[in-house]
Amino acid sequence: MAPSHQQSAQEAEPKMPLREDQLPLSTTPLETARLLLRMPRETDLDAIYELHADPVTNRFSPGGLLGSRAAAETLLQGWLAHWQVQGFGYWAIALREQPDELIGLGGIMSRPVAGQPGLYLYFRFRPQHWGQGYASEMAQAALALAFEQLQAGAVQAVVQPANTPSRKTLDRLGLLLKGSLADVPGQAPSLQYEITAARWAALPRTPTEPTPFGA
Repeated sequence: MAPSHQQSAQEAEPKMPLREDQLPLSTTPLETARLLLRMPRETDLDAIYELHADPVTNRFSPGGLLGSRAAAETLLQGWLAHWQVQGFGYWAIALREQPDELIGLGGIMSRPVAGQPGLYLYFRFRPQHWGQGYASEMAQAALALAFEQLQAGAVQAVVQPANTPSRKTLDRLGLLLKGSLADVPGQAPSLQYEITAARWAALPRTPTEPTPFGA
């Protein structure tokens, strides 16, 4: 699930500063059953550029390919600034047994959707790691952070209508289709998904099924 570069520019500006007592206890990497989720760092720049300049991973990105390494640097600095202000943000994702090899990016950040501030769920993985349930595994950790630590009321996601794998992943995570929004001029409207704190609390905590041919 890939935001446009217009959306990425919005993400470069930290929103909604949290009180000190709302911040997570630390930026210590988080481990799930198979994944290592950590704060991005400067040494991730090349991998971030590769993920955003790959035609395969950008197939459903209405903004197209990231144009330069400098643009990737701007994106990374925005993510790091969000971590500094908010105490959380998008993770660099690796397999636990290969912690130095970045396989994807994802998590939650504060950014407006349809003009309303809130938390936004994002993920992007290298194609060779699609179809193994990694996006769902990461997203469950991100939603737990949103609702169980940050006490968020809801989490939003935006996806292109043709991006069937990401839509199925969102469905399996419990997000519901809320509407559509014209987020990129000249492009078809994107679909807006949402999961509320009440819905999250009512869902069973079971592993989601992998999505075939998708992350």
